[in-house]
Amino acid sequence: RYTPVDATLIPTGELAGVAGTPFDFREATPIGKAIGGLPATTTDPGGYDVNFVLRGTPGIKRRCAAVRSPRTGIAMLVSTDQAGLQFYSGNFLDGIPGKGDAVYGKHAGLCLESQAFPDSINKQGRDGWPSVILRPGGIYRHAMVHAFTAAEPRPAQAPAAR
Repeated sequence: RYTPVDATLIPTGELAGVAGTPFDFREATPIGKAIGGLPATTTDPGGYDVNFVLRGTPGIKRRCAAVRSPRTGIAMLVSTDQAGLQFYSGNFLDGIPGKGDAVYGKHAGLCLESQAFPDSINKQGRDGWPSVILRPGGIYRHAMVHAFTAAEPRPAQAPAAR
């Protein structure tokens, strides 16, 4: 599920299913496959900027995302103890200088941020929404782990059989 937003990008309070939407990453799917379903508007550059509702119990660390580049073979596994994961696809990157002589264009990167759901403070008591109230003397903990691996990249094109 995910937390849909209104025209001002504030979550509506709904926890919507991802089936049939550009947000359906329950199976390994190239990020660019459905990004066209999130087009730019006059107030939004288009692309992903969505909070996913994570399976499992908040407060218990569990794996929530896996990202892999078939070109480089690099993979990233993300684990967290939070209720949500914000996925941002670099929508505002547009000619941003990077490392070395690199220049990053729109959607040239991604960010995965574990968190409580955006605007949770105004949704307290709604079914499925995490509590974000920290009382005096209380303790706040937030765990997020990024684990990276590298494997042989797949060839861009399989060699012709002889």
